[in-house]
Amino acid sequence: MIENKEELREHIRKNYEGVALKGSQGCGCGCNPSQREDNPLDVKELSLNLGYSESDLTNIPSDANMGLGCGNPIAIASLKEGESVLDLGSGGGFDCFLARKQVGDTGFVIGVDMTSEMIKLSRKNAEESGYSNLEFRLGEIEHLPIADTSVDVIISNCVINLSLEKEKVFKDAYRVLKHEGRLSISDIVATAELPKHIKEDLSMMAGCISGAEYIENIKKMLEDAGFVDIKMSPKDNSKQILRNWAPDRNIDDFVASFIIEAQKR
Repeated sequence: MIENKEELREHIRKNYEGVALKGSQGCGCGCNPSQREDNPLDVKELSLNLGYSESDLTNIPSDANMGLGCGNPIAIASLKEGESVLDLGSGGGFDCFLARKQVGDTGFVIGVDMTSEMIKLSRKNAEESGYSNLEFRLGEIEHLPIADTSVDVIISNCVINLSLEKEKVFKDAYRVLKHEGRLSISDIVATAELPKHIKEDLSMMAGCISGAEYIENIKKMLEDAGFVDIKMSPKDNSKQILRNWAPDRNIDDFVASFIIEAQKR
């Protein structure tokens, strides 16, 4: 059993290195390895279920979308041309490419991921796309390799639940946002006490379940970091998403997919 944070962090990192190497058949959020072997992932169907549109899935590097996530943060971010965007836990770069479409040539998008294999993959995708205003940096979301007050919008898709120090994530997010900047994320949060067998299940940690924090605790972390105008709401099809992840575990009794928004003043 893993007992300290650094070993657990390394377990999560290794898991997502495997996702980067295996592509959409790797095991990320909500994934059961044995189920994935028996039932290959339909990335398009999953992405549509998460809230992406058919047009979102076109003109994107083929291996940028690996079916990770629990929602569509781009749909709520209201991105504008010329804005700078930061994606926490950018993976293969899928949401970064979608953000880049909306901010245009005058905008800039940065993806940060702690997994070197994901960074290699996303950089390859960026190079093949030919975009010069898209960049991927290796780093931890608790210690962002980003200058103070330098980005307009922060997005994230089912990543902050993986952090073992969520308070640091929100404090550093606040640091790098410009004044009047905003946070628009999709994530898994706890709605009830997680059973011990789920809390201690490493596959559930890497699968974005057992690391989920209570809704009210997340709100307090955001407030303590300095955020205002905090809005938190469950996705309409949260139960469907979670039952697809683990149909035999009743995890929707304990966690839900939420949209979380906040602003820096």
